[in-house]
Amino acid sequence: MSTATSTSTAGTAVDAPSDASFGAHFDALETRAPEVREHALLAALSRQVAHARKHAPYFADVLAGIDPRAVDSRAALAALPVTRKSELTARQRAVPPLGGLNATPVGGLRHLFQSPGPIHEPDGHAGDWWRTARAMFAAGFRKGELVYNTFSYHFTPAGMMMETGAHQLGCCVFPAGVGQTESQVHALAALRPSAYTGTPSFLKLLLERGEEMGLPCGSLTKALVSGEACPPPLRAWLQARGITARQMYGTADVGLIAYETEGGDGWVVDEGVLVEIVEPGGTQPMPAGETGEVVVTVLGNGDYPLIRFGTGDLSAIVVDSAQRPSPCGRTNIRLKGWLGRADQTTKVKGMFVHPGQVAEVVRRHPEIRAARLVVSGAVGADVMTLHCDATHHDDALATAIGTSMREVLRLRGEVRFVAPDSLPQDGKSIEDARRYD
Repeated sequence: MSTATSTSTAGTAVDAPSDASFGAHFDALETRAPEVREHALLAALSRQVAHARKHAPYFADVLAGIDPRAVDSRAALAALPVTRKSELTARQRAVPPLGGLNATPVGGLRHLFQSPGPIHEPDGHAGDWWRTARAMFAAGFRKGELVYNTFSYHFTPAGMMMETGAHQLGCCVFPAGVGQTESQVHALAALRPSAYTGTPSFLKLLLERGEEMGLPCGSLTKALVSGEACPPPLRAWLQARGITARQMYGTADVGLIAYETEGGDGWVVDEGVLVEIVEPGGTQPMPAGETGEVVVTVLGNGDYPLIRFGTGDLSAIVVDSAQRPSPCGRTNIRLKGWLGRADQTTKVKGMFVHPGQVAEVVRRHPEIRAARLVVSGAVGADVMTLHCDATHHDDALATAIGTSMREVLRLRGEVRFVAPDSLPQDGKSIEDARRYD
């Protein structure tokens, strides 16, 4: 069994268990009472805000005037600004290489990586820095097994994210990386690993190529997949070949966010993060069950103490998951899975319109229960219409909303009232319905 190791500097750690030998679970944190977890998370939150303000130049500026001791509730957290992944490229160009979001100087880090954007991500010296061991354990990985890792080790941190988690569990890793399909089939046949990490589509390709080459990869029994969706038909295809695949949701910036477990019923949120679902492009939390942007505060990382980091991904909290444990016995809240991207920035009449602007228009008018900006027409003849689910419909309200659209979006648009609850519940605040033929 694995022992969970804190990945934080002094004063920022989330409470850690003293014994990780709990059979079906990685550690005692996974099955603690929700109120005990919430108390520990909020205590760690206050410490992390203090640490970020003191050591990370970016957060010293963004959180200036904030008393860390007062950030002791989810409501207080919701009052802090959101830093979005989509902003990192510009910030890192202005203050290279990490935009001042790092609390540990670059010379004190272990690695720097670069993902498309380009966006640079750090890696610290602590074991299992991205906390992926927890997801691997839930996928059935155990000490002494050989893990076949097909995530890239070049430029991006994906390969290292999985390797460090596997090492934390006591597994051996074959760093296969991406590509070279036939060589990988030969390696699988020779090494006979029991566990796979990588994308589900590449696993399917390897298995199919192995069958064609007369080298079936029958040793694999479990897989932790990420980087793309694993739809039910592909999951069933793998299961028919004796491989149980579970998904992990994480990013290079924050590490593990949530993961699948035995019994399903949503993705269990990691114990080292505080997750919010906020209005797409905005800052305010959404009610449980409604789709919004995944915003993460990392509570066990002193090197890169991200506070309210907007991932740009859409998800929703499984209703009542805070009170109803997963069938696997884990008690943390659960996400419904990956539901798309929150960044719906659209160019209209030569100007960019983004979800945050739509959210600002809605905030100005309490009568609006929900809204969706629909951009229609042919290319070069854009028509922008704000579809509003409002408490009442009249010309005065439509005129006021239209005025707000001009002020916030700097564009003229139409206002259309719609029937209650008729807008799609898919998390989108902007829909591009233009004709491109």
